[in-house]
Amino acid sequence: MPDLGHDLLFGTFLTPRADEPDRVVALAQLTEQAGLDLVTVQDHPYQARFLDTWTLLSVIAARTTTVRVAPNVANLPLRTPAVLARSAASLDLLTGGRIELGLGAGAFWDAIAAMGGPRRTPAESVEALEEAIAVIRGVWDTSGRSVRVEGTHYTVKGVHPGPAPAHDVGIWVGAYKPRMLRLTGRLADGWLPSSSYAGPETLPGMTDVLEEAAHAAGREPKDVRRLYNVDGRFQQRSAGFLQGPPEQWAEQLAELTLTVGTSTFILAGDDPDAIRRFGAEVAPAVRELVESARAVEPVETTEPVQAARVVEPVETTAPDEVVSTGSADVSAFPVAPTPDDGTRLSERTVWDESTRPTGPAPDPDRSYTPHEQAAGQHLVDVHDHLRQELAQLRDLVQQVAAGDADPGVARSHIATMTIRQNRWTVGAYCASYCRVVTTHHTIEDRSMFPHLRRADPRLAPVIDRLEEEHHAIHDVLEEVDRALVSFVAGPEGVRTVQGAVDLLSDTLLSHLSYEERELVEPLARLGFA
Repeated sequence: MPDLGHDLLFGTFLTPRADEPDRVVALAQLTEQAGLDLVTVQDHPYQARFLDTWTLLSVIAARTTTVRVAPNVANLPLRTPAVLARSAASLDLLTGGRIELGLGAGAFWDAIAAMGGPRRTPAESVEALEEAIAVIRGVWDTSGRSVRVEGTHYTVKGVHPGPAPAHDVGIWVGAYKPRMLRLTGRLADGWLPSSSYAGPETLPGMTDVLEEAAHAAGREPKDVRRLYNVDGRFQQRSAGFLQGPPEQWAEQLAELTLTVGTSTFILAGDDPDAIRRFGAEVAPAVRELVESARAVEPVETTEPVQAARVVEPVETTAPDEVVSTGSADVSAFPVAPTPDDGTRLSERTVWDESTRPTGPAPDPDRSYTPHEQAAGQHLVDVHDHLRQELAQLRDLVQQVAAGDADPGVARSHIATMTIRQNRWTVGAYCASYCRVVTTHHTIEDRSMFPHLRRADPRLAPVIDRLEEEHHAIHDVLEEVDRALVSFVAGPEGVRTVQGAVDLLSDTLLSHLSYEERELVEPLARLGFA
């Protein structure tokens, strides 16, 4: 199954340990600070060592501001669907639309029965889940007069609907067997398996069952979001799925998005360092890999996607589908590179810009389809994001340097930015931005540059120079890292950080403009890979 074009989400799957309640909440807050999108908690009401999941989710929602929260997954046999619907809707209203509903048919039937719940066969549990979804959706639908569901396991007669949730709460079903997969395809908004029970090699076959059921019910494959609870270990050497360095994690998760449509990855575990790295290193890299692939091959989607999308370059002469450069000058290419305005903040320089080589001039008679133009535009879009984040970073550092904001105020700014990483200080934001830039350059070095070098050998001098500049920028980023040490150590440290960030601004903005000037047209002509 190909990419469905859903926006990518990343989150955590926490253990609700009752002996460490403060730590569980702190890990949820760290999830938000790490720039992730979702906090989920397992739900086993019969487990005496665990906090009650709905109570915990309410506290987590109150202690955070941006992340969504969800049970992963709610234990239906011990939570009656009408009450569960109102609990979810109430919390969604209280949080401004930050609740999703993971839902499971049930397991560990002895423990459920011991708590006074029903004991169901596998077939009965699937049947009960279908009835429960009808009840939940009926309670949320305030356009009707009353809710009536006549079921074998759940019957409601004349229940007044409401409250309606603040947004369309997704019902995400944990499913593995064919009957549950068919129910998910027919009725659910999301499919939520775990890698510990369904390895990545099993997903295509399970997806086929789900999609067949969706088609039979008159639905489209993209109507069901594909989520995945994953666990792994960060280590230097590769040893299998999510057993290796962050770049390996990114490549493996991006492959799942592009081949089986998985768009939400939820990290199981309570290791704060792993959560930080998942947010700082893995999630941005997956997003960039997927965006780059989407810029080459389009996907049908009803969701907004920031990156431009194109197909492989094709020749065409239709007058309403092509644009001619009309000139051998790159400035005549329809996609405009961002010019370097020449502003420099630092007295230092790390390279001689006058020695930069130029690539081959575009063919004046070459025409470009809108899709081909979008390939060049994609590079500009990614760079614009880096420019925007750099401007925010410089603004924060300048505020601190001028005494206009203390670190506490800076933290409140950081919480609203797209790169929210692993510490609540301006220094952490600097470190996070450096990691994102490094990830972007690594992807270019390993994928885009080798492709362009092979596709058009005339670009080799430009690619060589761009790679050299990546190394030089890496040295500047390391200088920023060293400056952060003095920033934390003493009151004068902020000046050191300011100087290092000024030099980073000079080098990075100059480099981005040069790269766009030389590569937007070749990318339109040759594609990304």
